[in-house]
Formats: sequence, C-alpha cells, structure tokens
Amino acid sequence: MCSLNMDNVSNVRSFILSGFNETVSFKIPLFLSTLVCYCVILFLNISLVLLIVLDENLHEPMYILLSSFCINALYGSTGFYPKFLLDLLSCFHRISYEGCLLQAFIMYSFASCDLTILAVMAFDRYLAICRPLHYHSFMTKRRLSQLVCFSWLTPLCIFSINILITSRVKLCGLNIQRVLCVNWLIVKLACPEAETFSNNISSYLTIIFYISHGFFIMWTYMHLIKTCVRSREDRVKFMQTCVPHLISLITFLVVMIFDSMYMRFGSRDLPQSLQNFITIEFLIIPPVMNPLIYGFKLTKIRNRILSLIYLKRK
Repeated sequence: MCSLNMDNVSNVRSFILSGFNETVSFKIPLFLSTLVCYCVILFLNISLVLLIVLDENLHEPMYILLSSFCINALYGSTGFYPKFLLDLLSCFHRISYEGCLLQAFIMYSFASCDLTILAVMAFDRYLAICRPLHYHSFMTKRRLSQLVCFSWLTPLCIFSINILITSRVKLCGLNIQRVLCVNWLIVKLACPEAETFSNNISSYLTIIFYISHGFFIMWTYMHLIKTCVRSREDRVKFMQTCVPHLISLITFLVVMIFDSMYMRFGSRDLPQSLQNFITIEFLIIPPVMNPLIYGFKLTKIRNRILSLIYLKRK
C-alpha cells in the first residue's frame, strides 16, 4: 500500500518558466513598466479600501462589497507581481513545485472570488432596486458578513480541493510555457500513465458551478432592467450603481473567457511576448480598471475623493 502511494507522488521538485525566454533582451524596460503597473494597482485599490473603511458614510453593503473586491485584487496581484519582478532580474527562471501549486491556487481562487463577489454585488443591487422595502430587513450586518464569507471561502475551498488533486498527479515534465503557474498547465505535464480523470471531473464541476454564477447574474439583470423601465428614479439609480458593476462584469468575462480559450485551444505560433500578455491580462486590466470605474462613477466615492482633493488644495 505504501509503494502504491509513492508511485502517485511526482518526482518533479521544480519547474522552468520558459515564458521568460524572450524577455532577456528587454527585461529592464519590462521590469520598470511592470513595477509601475503593480504600484498603480496597489495605490488605487488600497486607497479605495481605506476610503471606505475610514468614512462611516460609506459603511453600506454596496461599498463593503466593493472594498472586498479591491482586497481580492490586492490578493491576486501580490500572488503574481513580486515573483514576476524577481524573475525578470534573475538569470534562472525556476519555481519550486510547492511554490507553483501555491501560485496556481492563488490565481484560480483570485479569479473565482472576483466572479463570486460580482454575483453577490448583483444580488445586492437586485434587492436595493427591485425589493427596496425588504432591502434593509434582509441585508443586515450579519447577512452581509455571511455573503462576504461566502464570496471568499467558497473559491478557497473549491481550489484547495483542486490543487490537492493535482498534487497527487505524477509529473514527467518540467517546462511550463508561461510566466506563471496555472493548474491546467501543471496537469498537462502529467506522465502518460498518470491518472488525470479526477482532475477533469473536478474541473468540469468547478466550471459548471461558476457558470451558474453567470446565469444568476443574468437573472438579476433581467429583473433590474424590467424594474428600471417603469420608473425614472430607478433608472437613475441603475445608471449610478449598476453600470459600474456591469462594466466590471463585462471586462472580467471578456478577459477570462479569452484567456481560458487561448490556454486550452490557442495557437502556439504567436510571439512568446504576446502569449505572456494574454496569460496575465486578467492580472492587469481588472485590478486597474475596477477602482477607476467605481471611483469615478459612484457618486458618494467621487464626492469624497473630490472633497479630499479640495481640502489638500486649501
């Protein structure tokens, strides 16, 4: 029995991130631009979180969920950028087996947590606009805490199981054709005789689970649009609070679907630098765009930012 378990454990202790091969000739400009991008992500998201935490007028469900959204952006970007920056300055682009599994876990849980928070935010807007009389009785502090915990703990638990299953797969390859680790690319390195059926089943169940999030968001927006057509006041509320959410959702879905389709079915004839950008675009576009969209569009946040700027000028 002991030998059977040992056969299922990979002998691979580290991976080569071959996506860095074409970055040697311009690694300094790439390092500086990446550092600027990471600093912008940190500044925008931390600023928005602090603004919401420190201003009692923003202690409402919509803004609490927005702060959770920004914290998730910090979580995902910090799981990638520091290692990426170090690799750009290094001559050896290796990552340990454990480090690769951890990064894969962070990448997947970050993306899934984003979608779960977007689903909870859509539910919040549905209650606020379509069921205004029941909103405050339902969206209590306790219920809000439960929804925030659900949006974080569900992806963390699901991908803990997925990564645990991957860790049992015997690998025969070392070369990951990207600049970061993702679960699908690790499983592709499995030995021919390795059993990956469990990985496939868990992947399909996870996909179905998160597709259901998408259908739930569609359902909420169908009701939101039907309700807003009847009232000018509801239309104004929709434009102020739902449009930023809708832009974030569309941005997220376009980026993630494009990235997922390319990873599984894309051509390998594209330049390596373009392949790298496609792989990491979900770590660049949403974390930068979301705080800007919400900061400019949500009236309370915009007014608070303008008041702070005005006070500094005085």
